[in-house]
Amino acid sequence: MTKPMHKREPPRGSGTRGSEPDRANESAVDLIDKLGGYEAKIAQGAEGRVFAVTFLNRPAIVKQRFKKTYRHPTLDAKITRARLVGETRALVRARKLGVPTPSLFYVDKRQNAIYMERVPGRSLKELIREGMSDEDMEEVGRQVGKHVAAMHDGGLIHGDLTTSNILVARRQTGEGDDGNAAEASLRVVIIDFGLASNSIIPEDKGVDLYVLERAITVTHAASRLFEAVMREYKTASGLWSASFNKFAEVRMRGRKRSMIG
Repeated sequence: MTKPMHKREPPRGSGTRGSEPDRANESAVDLIDKLGGYEAKIAQGAEGRVFAVTFLNRPAIVKQRFKKTYRHPTLDAKITRARLVGETRALVRARKLGVPTPSLFYVDKRQNAIYMERVPGRSLKELIREGMSDEDMEEVGRQVGKHVAAMHDGGLIHGDLTTSNILVARRQTGEGDDGNAAEASLRVVIIDFGLASNSIIPEDKGVDLYVLERAITVTHAASRLFEAVMREYKTASGLWSASFNKFAEVRMRGRKRSMIG
């Protein structure tokens, strides 16, 4: 007696029309292109590109991580996705700690892109090069010290605390009694959490402070700004002592490397 023949089902996702994920990717809209981002590229670094767009009628910045062809595609996808999620979480966590950061609008996992508020202002790097008044250096240093202390006490390490990642915006405080606009005040915003990590280790905090010192003190006059940072950090942080001790050690190691070459 012969056994009945059973029809063999094809494996899921097979067929001439391709799998569901493949068809979805083919039909998906390139949102950056649709918003005109590729024609408004602001910057490009080793990890990604930054575009200026209008998102939901609001000025926005798109930070897109691109593929690395030297890595295996599967490994590259995992690393890129992990860094995208890590940066998003760090940005949200910093805001919860009271640190001024760009507002998060949208995360596009398919294009590995983060849409966030476009903050009006200039980088601290530009302002230092042009020269800042003593009053502005004191105010900016105070705010930077306060925000970095909040991150560190909350267990968040920025990882790339350079003056390019600190924006300074001027905002009007209202009108004076004579009807004229009052003098603008300064507002510091911390950006780019792509290298951020969670840590309560004083060594990591010390490295953050050392990177910031090296970035600020490119001119002798800007040393006053960093002094203001450290004064406010000491006032605002409940864990400043251990951080300062490690900062001194990291600074000494850095100077020795510079002398040796």
